[in-house]
Amino acid sequence: MQRMTTALAVLIASASAVLVAQRFDNVVRADFFAGFRGDEARLTRAMATCERALADDPGNAAAMVWHGAGLFYRSGGQFQAGNWKDGMATQERGLKEMDAAVALQPDDLQTLIPRGAVLLAGAPHLPDLTVARPLLEKAVGDYEKVSALQVANGPMAAHSRGELLGGLAVGYRLLGDNEKSMTYLQRIVKELPNTEYAARASAWIANPATVKPTDRFCIGCHE
Repeated sequence: MQRMTTALAVLIASASAVLVAQRFDNVVRADFFAGFRGDEARLTRAMATCERALADDPGNAAAMVWHGAGLFYRSGGQFQAGNWKDGMATQERGLKEMDAAVALQPDDLQTLIPRGAVLLAGAPHLPDLTVARPLLEKAVGDYEKVSALQVANGPMAAHSRGELLGGLAVGYRLLGDNEKSMTYLQRIVKELPNTEYAARASAWIANPATVKPTDRFCIGCHE
């Protein structure tokens, strides 16, 4: 479970690099990242910030999706403590909040990226594959939509593109679509030459059997 929470922090931090401009995520994400790495005080502060924003505007989709992400993270701690009943309830609430946020703003990077990153990080650690698979499918769908939106908005920075394409490669691999995963790895090598992303993608292409289900494709300043 600790590996899941660490992966969650790293993946959301990486994926959120795609976001630009001053928006709600810039208010809370540093506290959330610290919280996902074990700083309970900062996680509590981040959740409280979301709750205040939602009290002022219940339709604040950005606040809603981050609050849902925080609940999803906290459910992991409850599971780890053996509190399965509360863990399931907290996880379900977190998933519902993230889904509601995306339903409110279905074409907004502020909702798609956090939900996709959370699900991509957490799903591989769920013991029930019947639950994990639809979450992975949803995560890949979010990342595919982000990719389409970013194409429409113009060129992406190398870091943002590497995190997005890498996330898609991971998502499709976890879904068992190795051909699609390989396509994204090959795109990374082609589109991001002479970068750490290309080096990692090349290593995965050359030695696919060594890639574990919990391996991630996160490279960046957050590390």
